[in-house]
Amino acid sequence: MAATHAAVVLAAGASRRLGRPKQLLTREGETLLRRAARLALASGAARTVVVLGANRERLQNELTGLAVQSVFNPHWEQGLSSSLRAAADALDVDPPFTGPILVLGCDQPALEAHHLCALVSGAAAAAAGCAAAVHRQALGVPALIAPELWREATALRGDRGFGAALVRQPVGTVWRLDAPDLELDLDTPADLDEAVARGWIDPLADRYAT
Repeated sequence: MAATHAAVVLAAGASRRLGRPKQLLTREGETLLRRAARLALASGAARTVVVLGANRERLQNELTGLAVQSVFNPHWEQGLSSSLRAAADALDVDPPFTGPILVLGCDQPALEAHHLCALVSGAAAAAAGCAAAVHRQALGVPALIAPELWREATALRGDRGFGAALVRQPVGTVWRLDAPDLELDLDTPADLDEAVARGWIDPLADRYAT
């Protein structure tokens, strides 16, 4: 069956609160950046775009050998919307992609391929053509965004994405992925400690050495 969606991996942030690039943390020896890109490809995406920003040179090597398009967001410090626009620009050429977009980050260490496959199939059956993970009653990444909402999100400015657009959809029209493990993302050292304790991130010698 032909692929119906493209994938966008958001990986431009500097991880300032964490104190180290979260993209380079590893799970079973694989960096979270490479893992996210690999899972995006495994979802059956027709095209996969990885948006880089801070630490671009260090991160680019992690994508070697993967059939993805990496794009640089020079305005990454302006927030999420700038990375969405960079991805939209990349998908608008050679030729323009007009289908739904699977959006994911690389800071959810519990993310698995079956989560992404569920979103793709769920969105296909949803009235709004969208699917998103549930985060404490809110909707967020990973998410499958219908073309109309994708265009709306990429017109935003600041640290804003498609969450508000999803909330505005009529009740029951957005398919919801209930996956509590995905609520842990790696923003702070405490988050990292928890992820290591759960076996989702490899232990870090420089943090845990005695």
